[in-house]
Amino acid sequence: MSLPLNIAILGAEDPAAAQEFYAAVLAPKVQDYGGFFRSDLHGAGDLGVTDVSALAAEAGVSAEGSGFGGYIIFYVLEQPSEVVAVVEAAAAAGAEILKPAKKALFGSFSGAFRAPDGAVWKVSCERRKETAAARSPAVPVETGILLGVQDPRASTAFYTALGMEADRDYGAKYIDFTVAAGQLRLGLMQRKGLAKDVGIAPEGSGFGRLVLSHDAASAEEVDAVLSRAEQAGAVITVAPAAQEWGGHVGCFTDPDGIAWKIASA
Repeated sequence: MSLPLNIAILGAEDPAAAQEFYAAVLAPKVQDYGGFFRSDLHGAGDLGVTDVSALAAEAGVSAEGSGFGGYIIFYVLEQPSEVVAVVEAAAAAGAEILKPAKKALFGSFSGAFRAPDGAVWKVSCERRKETAAARSPAVPVETGILLGVQDPRASTAFYTALGMEADRDYGAKYIDFTVAAGQLRLGLMQRKGLAKDVGIAPEGSGFGRLVLSHDAASAEEVDAVLSRAEQAGAVITVAPAAQEWGGHVGCFTDPDGIAWKIASA
């Protein structure tokens, strides 16, 4: 059993305004499900935006939270000039620039910003020099969620117990998991290191305004994922059950408090 990360759902005070921001900065393909916005990030994963209170209630957690939410969204592009363009577009649309786009360590190029909804983004390129003409809109090579955890090794054990397979493993410094085409990659870093990387304070508590979601193939898969998660140390926040609309849904929080939604249609 594997656990692809199909969509990262962000909670916002004003979902429509948040979606307008992402439309201006990322130019995704968007579907509006009556206040729940699902954006296709150019075939490199999906991003959801919805009301923060509704999102917390659906995940079975309190909507209260403050400070660092314990994660960043990463957006990997082909060219340094594309990184500059996205960071500048974010600033023009109202983002707080945490780190300007510039040359970084180990031959990379990156910048970071905090979106008006509070989500922190790192935009990067693996090279410092242009190798081709920049695309407009910039199309990501990869997108994903990088979690700031207390113990990367323990978190790795948790996620491998759910069926994920470690890919790049640099011990306690950085670990990520294999990713299929069209999905979001999940990675792990120590919380303090991750916060420092994007220029923010590591302190924070409560709901981080994020729910990670896996689209299960069946109700049986939903039940199996929730069972394995609980055995591995998760807290079940919503017991898996049939829904009025015909689906089957359950939710849990991982050992660091990150909320997950497992749902079948």
